[in-house]
Amino acid sequence: MINAKKIKLLIAASGTGGHLFPAIALAEKLSDYDIQWLGVPHRLETELKLPYTLNIIDVEGFQQGLSLASLRTLFKLIRGILTVRKLIKRENFQAVFTTGGYIAGPTILAARSLGLPVIFHESNALPGKVTRFFGPWCDTVAIGFEVTSQYLPKTKTVCLGTPVRSQFLAESQDHQLDLPIPDGVPLIVVFGGSQGAVAINKLVRESAQSWFDAGAYIVHLTGDKDPDMNSLQHPQYIALPFYDQMAGLLKRANLAISRSGAGSLTELAVCGTPAILIPYPFAAEDHQSYNAAVFSQAGAAITCKQLELSKDILTETVLRLLKSPTELTQMGERAKAIAIPDSAERLASLVRKILE
Repeated sequence: MINAKKIKLLIAASGTGGHLFPAIALAEKLSDYDIQWLGVPHRLETELKLPYTLNIIDVEGFQQGLSLASLRTLFKLIRGILTVRKLIKRENFQAVFTTGGYIAGPTILAARSLGLPVIFHESNALPGKVTRFFGPWCDTVAIGFEVTSQYLPKTKTVCLGTPVRSQFLAESQDHQLDLPIPDGVPLIVVFGGSQGAVAINKLVRESAQSWFDAGAYIVHLTGDKDPDMNSLQHPQYIALPFYDQMAGLLKRANLAISRSGAGSLTELAVCGTPAILIPYPFAAEDHQSYNAAVFSQAGAAITCKQLELSKDILTETVLRLLKSPTELTQMGERAKAIAIPDSAERLASLVRKILE
């Protein structure tokens, strides 16, 4: 048996909150491990103050068709594999954990070429191409939704849910936020995931007046790429690029309007927040629609396709829900029923079982 206090684990998680936050939640549960991080340049992991050594490799996703760009990507992949191999041997890592994305390919290939165990976590209902291709190479692929296993017939899978950051599980003063929101008023929280969503932002600002008239307050997390962030001013409207007390905010919310990235959905489920989901229509293989379908079919959310959504439809859908508190309560209860709050503990136990 390996001494757990000396286990060295390399976590390869990069890009968006959907990839990073589950990995961070796992790392928090493996505090007795010696953990280092693997990321790529200019992504979210380079902005977060992670309490782990951050190693960088320059890799990118493949484009369709043969071109100079795809040849450059192939060169970076090969160089990335060699770089990760050197890192693993130099630091004497004993295992690799990854949450997918294009950083996963070179990491898995490097680890397997050196005989290291690899644990993969796939949070989306429809697994990505990297997961489908490299899943059989891994010791286990932990999945966030039961439905995901049907897309991975040749891969060993186990459904453990998707880990959330510890703030979402803390028993605290959930509704005490540092925002000027009166007690008892309906609260709508709008967010587009870690990268924001300009199209949703525009629709919400166009619809907001009717919701204000109904007495609702709006906390609108616009992301940092919305040129019209400050275009709406109203005493019941709070626009912020980001907010670091998302757990309390979602628990206070009567309704959320959100993209349907797996990380956002997991947070909504754990908090029991009813939602209107607007899947990002240009996500790879439309995977956000598959995520949203899990919640819609469970009665935990209403899904609206962005390309079919108008100001009038969004306005009326929100007003109908605000007038139906019983329906909102039922949606929240169904969202909680989807959640696996101890997902991080389950995933950590899986890692320990494989390594120890």
